[in-house]
Amino acid sequence: MTFYDGQPVRNRGRIDLGQSYDLYFEESGNPEGLPVLYLHGGPGAGMDASARRFHDPSTYNLIMYDQRGAGLSKPYAGIALNDTSLLIEDIEQLRNHLGIEQWIVSGGSWGSTLALAYAEAHPARCSNLVLRGVFLGTRDEMHWVNQGMRKLFPLEWLECVEGMSEAEQDHLHSTIRARLSGQDREAAVRAAIALAKFEWIAATVNPDLKEIEAELTPEFSLQYSQIVCHYVMNDFFIDPDQLIREIGKVHGIPGYIVQGTCDWVCPPWSAVRLHRAWPGSRLLLLKGAGHSSSEPAVAEAMWGTMEELKGLAS
Repeated sequence: MTFYDGQPVRNRGRIDLGQSYDLYFEESGNPEGLPVLYLHGGPGAGMDASARRFHDPSTYNLIMYDQRGAGLSKPYAGIALNDTSLLIEDIEQLRNHLGIEQWIVSGGSWGSTLALAYAEAHPARCSNLVLRGVFLGTRDEMHWVNQGMRKLFPLEWLECVEGMSEAEQDHLHSTIRARLSGQDREAAVRAAIALAKFEWIAATVNPDLKEIEAELTPEFSLQYSQIVCHYVMNDFFIDPDQLIREIGKVHGIPGYIVQGTCDWVCPPWSAVRLHRAWPGSRLLLLKGAGHSSSEPAVAEAMWGTMEELKGLAS
């Protein structure tokens, strides 16, 4: 197994979405290759350049972009016009801008949620779906994040909620959102970093604290936390159990699901539910692997899946 590290970006661009929003995108690999859209997580985390290593640049035309308010898309941390239906429209604008008829759609964590929502809205545009660390946008899953993860990471949880009352802890994202909206920038930065750090630590089986702390700059953490709290507080702008209820819309699309059994952010029951509801989907349930695409077993499975799909180019 050889990862495709060090891929250069072939093309960078922006699309005007209207009403002061724009979308930043990048292309790498073969301009005549199989188109792959890779959707980042969060919401609000921005593009993950390491995803390029899963995609053979001689075979794939890999498209990645920053969703509304995230990364280099503008406005920074914008939430006024930011919901799942608009993100789906943005994907279609990007597809039309690039002149792509149909593409493989891939994503991890929130990216898997958005990939499913997009495919259910536009099934004819998706040749295959590749989903990692499945999240279905349900209140049950968010209850786990708010109530279950704290029991697995008690010290990290206490650090995250330091100074909060019990009531504030039970409504973590609304508490963080209130601090982000306040006049005290120092308190806002502290809250934003605490939330992101708690989630980042839970995302890997053996977290590297120095690496995490270096990544969670004030600018990134404020942007990420503002957008993720906005989505959490609005139930991700998805109706209850919508993605499972409407799964019949993608029954003709081959699906590949990569899931770690030690994924503490998006536990495997959602991946199993999705697999059981989606005839013809394939579930790779990886023993002992966590949530992040940097987990060795998860990275190997993502790479192997994209190697298998290279056959579509024949």
